[in-house]
Amino acid sequence: MKIYKGKSVFGGIAIGKIQVYGKGEKQVKRVKVEDTEAEILRYRQASEEARSQLAALYDRALQEVGEDNAAIFEIHQMMLEDGDYQDSIENIIRTQTVNAEYAVARTADNFAQMFAAMEDDYMRGRAADVRDISERLLSILQGEASDKVSVSEPVIIVADDLAPSETVQFDKDMVLSFVTVHGSRNSHTAILARTMGIPALVGAGLPLDGTVDGKTGIVDGTNGVIYVEPDEETLSRLQKAGEEEQEKKAILHTLKGKENITLDGKGILLYANIGNIKELATVLQNDAGGIGLFRSEFIYLEREDFPTEEEQFWIYRTVAETMGKKRVIIRTLDIGADKQCDYFRMEKEENPALGCRAIRICLTRPEIFKTQLRALFRASKYGKIAIMYPMITSAGEVRRIREIVGEVKAELTARGIEYGEPEQGIMIETPAAAIISDQLAGEVDFFSIGTNDLTQYLLAVDRQNPALDEFCDTHHPAVLRMIELVVENAHRAGIWAGICGELGADPELTRDFLAMGVDELSVSPERILPIRRTILETNVSEYKKTWQKSW
Repeated sequence: MKIYKGKSVFGGIAIGKIQVYGKGEKQVKRVKVEDTEAEILRYRQASEEARSQLAALYDRALQEVGEDNAAIFEIHQMMLEDGDYQDSIENIIRTQTVNAEYAVARTADNFAQMFAAMEDDYMRGRAADVRDISERLLSILQGEASDKVSVSEPVIIVADDLAPSETVQFDKDMVLSFVTVHGSRNSHTAILARTMGIPALVGAGLPLDGTVDGKTGIVDGTNGVIYVEPDEETLSRLQKAGEEEQEKKAILHTLKGKENITLDGKGILLYANIGNIKELATVLQNDAGGIGLFRSEFIYLEREDFPTEEEQFWIYRTVAETMGKKRVIIRTLDIGADKQCDYFRMEKEENPALGCRAIRICLTRPEIFKTQLRALFRASKYGKIAIMYPMITSAGEVRRIREIVGEVKAELTARGIEYGEPEQGIMIETPAAAIISDQLAGEVDFFSIGTNDLTQYLLAVDRQNPALDEFCDTHHPAVLRMIELVVENAHRAGIWAGICGELGADPELTRDFLAMGVDELSVSPERILPIRRTILETNVSEYKKTWQKSW
């Protein structure tokens, strides 16, 4: 038996045959060509085919893993259409009179090296995306089949790394687990694995050869271990653990319909995070009490031009009507950083995470903001909509938002259009907002703490950078103290405070959040029932007696 440690991406037990997935290095030769224009035409046709493949991958990902996770394929389409990338390929063909394959491979190397050398961690991460789209182009130019991923039986996939396009092409029924030698717990592929709900590891230093391929394996996603050719004792122990895990899942379904009330009578709201209306069925299936985060930016990301007021209105109205009397918190557009729309024509920034994003775009381009607000206020007449503004750093920003809201309501009244009066809150995801949350609490109806960005900004750590995994401590005392401070300031002002970031779904912290007095947790739909179980089993008063706040 061989044992290899990795970093856990998603928990659970998977037992089955290991299949090593190898991309195989493409052999690209430099060939002189006589007709460079014909070669450029070959490249353009291949690029068009690649766009079609990426569009198909987007549609497939949309159905299987949701709009949030499908967005990577839109990003790849945009990179494929990037003017600098295209110009480099065509220029190499013309000036060096070479074949398209060589020009694509050369451009891929140049651009990947350029991105990898950048100081900004997000931009460094684009090196892998450039290689991925270039590999796709080379496959088309060399006449290879576009779908390279094929398995005939349920297997544990082991690879050096996996691009999102490869991950999503696997038949989910045939994949027991993903294990990669490289990669980050916060990479697109890791997120896809979590969404698929299968055990997964990254950073596992196992060999990608015959000593592993075809052998029986066990992936313990919870403890971050893969066993190759396990002995009888290990096999028996983990088979039992897997059976217990399945029993727990069955028990969770008995929690449907129960209120989220602790043993000593403390209630908490348990809501769901979603990115589009296609996920509403999952929200209802998992018995969420409402929607704590509807990511409206994906309405913008899936289009080639600004969505109209009417288009947005019907989406928001559909969500409100479907959820009935349950609260639906819609976040205004959070474009920027890693979520880019070409038609916004944003200037390139050296550090997009600290740049013009989210509410900063809305306040500097108010007509875009007003269009969304008109749609939201109109839709609020059809259900319990609340509006949430991201990336707030000052009370002045909130007051300016209120002025714009007043202008929007006046416009609707002048047009004779009825509208509701939705609650209005802000996301606490910058250290500035957390520190002055006592001031901000008097300006809004609620807080929702975005722990993803709050953690990143507090610790000065890019969560997408695998080299910094050990420094990205989501349980860091600074993060937990900030959350408690925000909740305390909210309650002093008589408003409620929730958590909509990934930390809200961390079972190790659920009791701590209850002890802090957090009013609402908004998590991915599949985490609703596990969190509910912890709530129902907790006596907050007793827990507080032994609650040791090491932070």
